[in-house]
Amino acid sequence: MTLGTESVGGRLRRGRTRRGARSLTGVFAVATSGLLLAGCASMPDSGDVLSVDASQRADADSQVRVYGVPPRKNEQPQELVAGFLEATTSDEADYATARMYLAKSVKRQWDPSSSLTVLSSVPQVRVERSGGDREQTVTITLTGKQVAKVDARHAYKPDESDYQAQMHMTREDGEWRIDAPPDGLVLGISDFQRIYRSANKYYFAETGPGGSSPGRGRDVLVADPVYLRKRIDPVTSSVKALLDGPTTWLDPVAGTAFPTGTRLLDDRLSLDDSNALKVRLSDQAAGTGQDQCLRMAAQVFYTAQESAKVTDVTLERKDGSRLCVLGRDQAKWYAPDQTAGQADRQFFVDAQHRLVSLADGDEEPRRVPGPFGADGAVPLRSVAVDRSERRAAGVAASGQALYVAALQSGVPLGDVRVTARGSGPKAGLTAPSWDGLGDLWVADQDQEHPRLLRLQGGTGTPEEVQVPALDGGRITGVRVAADGVRIALLVTKGDHTSLKLGRVERGTSTGKPALSVQELRSVAPRLENVDAVSWAGASRLLVAGSEQGGLQQLQYIETDGSLSNTAALPGITGVRAIAAPESTGKSQALVAEGDGGIVRLLPDANWKLVAKEGTAPVYPG
Repeated sequence: MTLGTESVGGRLRRGRTRRGARSLTGVFAVATSGLLLAGCASMPDSGDVLSVDASQRADADSQVRVYGVPPRKNEQPQELVAGFLEATTSDEADYATARMYLAKSVKRQWDPSSSLTVLSSVPQVRVERSGGDREQTVTITLTGKQVAKVDARHAYKPDESDYQAQMHMTREDGEWRIDAPPDGLVLGISDFQRIYRSANKYYFAETGPGGSSPGRGRDVLVADPVYLRKRIDPVTSSVKALLDGPTTWLDPVAGTAFPTGTRLLDDRLSLDDSNALKVRLSDQAAGTGQDQCLRMAAQVFYTAQESAKVTDVTLERKDGSRLCVLGRDQAKWYAPDQTAGQADRQFFVDAQHRLVSLADGDEEPRRVPGPFGADGAVPLRSVAVDRSERRAAGVAASGQALYVAALQSGVPLGDVRVTARGSGPKAGLTAPSWDGLGDLWVADQDQEHPRLLRLQGGTGTPEEVQVPALDGGRITGVRVAADGVRIALLVTKGDHTSLKLGRVERGTSTGKPALSVQELRSVAPRLENVDAVSWAGASRLLVAGSEQGGLQQLQYIETDGSLSNTAALPGITGVRAIAAPESTGKSQALVAEGDGGIVRLLPDANWKLVAKEGTAPVYPG
């Protein structure tokens, strides 16, 4: 019988073949549940290398567990390093085989979880110094093109640069062994995608002073995306990562309900027959009250949901006694999308500059009631509907004035809330955006004095928000997350527009609340120009943009800058605005303003024209 296994190079290798001294295409032993046939007693010692297409590879990924092969007798340095790198791509929880390649002095000290370097392909291995068989030490250099880093808290960050690292080897009992391995793991991107999965941990938003809904805000969960190993007990690894606390970037604006130092006591978590999850915690959590315990359970519930369909979570003390139980219905109070709105309808500005809405079952858009729609008090250029769908904010067709009004017949338009400072084709106000706490955000694109503004409660006095890392750019697009602590900004500098994700920090200055957007990070570094962006989930953005010299494309991007694993979207031309649902409500339609007008993409369908003329499509938010 022959069992297949996938090598570092992305090919299917049958049987067991000796590693070539100059190749990183390797040797693996395979353990496969459900694939062993009765009467199979041995594995052949040779076989051909077969190419596999993407569908074959996906099928192999779902069924095959891959394990590294220990070092052989008298292996030379380059071959030994190749075997070590291959062993680090195996499905062993503790990297036991990879440690066999290490000298005794570093076997226990080596920490593969300290960091992960992702390269565009497997690293190249070069022997720097060798004095032949009599030489007792050798230095090996690893090189490649780095594309990203993953830190000790599992946070992914795009980081394109040349990679070079050295490893040191020594003879131990007559055999070469690595006594100075590289920091953490070094993987090619194909292995990284095969071994790791993107998952969200959940923490509570800390809106601080100046938040519009401090009572409700404390129960808003924020997604914190990380990368964890796919096949190594995903529920347990997710909960352990949760207890480690928020990633460094999110930490200033998110907190955990778990007492400091709380640990998971069981080595492995599993769901029972009813998909209930029990979690036994260390003594730090033993004295928590019911309210705090339910918040802790909510964090576990939604974090574990990334890996399994959990029905309820029971938190227990060290002795097994119950702290609290959170069921699915109770958990809805803490749902990450509870402040995102229902996503039942899409909105856009029609050819007469009036606000219209469109439900999934509608063939024709309908004008909304009130001064922005049926009453026609002011022609619009862009609009934002609040998450409750009870009111809207609209920028006048001139781009110079922002109004806020109820979506109700007969109500007055009211006064101008914000007036733009500059004028001209590149000036005026951006499309506004509502967070889930009831605050309204908009940017003034004045080239001399650009500014980001927040209107507390939607109608408060505009407050200027400090954005210290713009580096001479100006904000030309604003999309704030429902949680109110993350904001996506389009930043234009010269002829290029980039997508940045910022952290909304609420502090105090001279005794008054002060707002700022800190630590802007690029989440679409490969795109030279980003034309439009929309939130499309707890930690996902939908982006229209183009690489240098390339055509515009639509793609989902995670908020950590990694590409989403969702299916590719059908292309459309000339996208100027895009809207996706941020919540998990009924609608999953996408709406865009393109060259042909307003188009909509329903699930399992192609783009369909809904209005030959129109602009500024949005979901509530």
